[in-house]
Amino acid sequence: MTQPKFAPILPNDEVRDLYRLAAPSAWLADRPADFRADPGTLRKAGRGTAGPDQGYAMLLLERYADRIDLSEGEHLVDVMRGVAIVAMRRAALYGRAPVSADLEVALRLFGYLGEASAEQVEARRTLFGGVSHDYVKERTLVDVIPEATLRMTPAGILERLAGDPGALAELSGVAG
Repeated sequence: MTQPKFAPILPNDEVRDLYRLAAPSAWLADRPADFRADPGTLRKAGRGTAGPDQGYAMLLLERYADRIDLSEGEHLVDVMRGVAIVAMRRAALYGRAPVSADLEVALRLFGYLGEASAEQVEARRTLFGGVSHDYVKERTLVDVIPEATLRMTPAGILERLAGDPGALAELSGVAG
């Protein structure tokens, strides 16, 4: 509300201009712990791939727990851990948090969401067995799957597996 002309105004009570901040300068990720825009440039085997909110994959995976089809000798804990870390890597390649499609890529690649071929069961036993208890096995699982496979859609993986019987060795990185 404005002040009437006849009321005295003390110098401290006068309306002043706003304090204006200068525009911020450009920011660069130059500190060691800063997240880089392209995590693949510094990728080395066994070091992982940094990405935002990667633990969200574990929460999303709980939605799939009752649909995962295990064969004899497989443990749900190993499968869930392995699928989650593959999903985390896929999400980090895109520089985002995990989503359902990231989980489905791993689940479909190894046949955990339906009828798995004998080749898929053998590959997943080799890769996922004991992965929840062994960090080296985790890193091996994540590093063996080619980046080109991780960049595919779940539907693309299903098409490729259905169309080419020997595609699993190429897609999973495991020699047939």
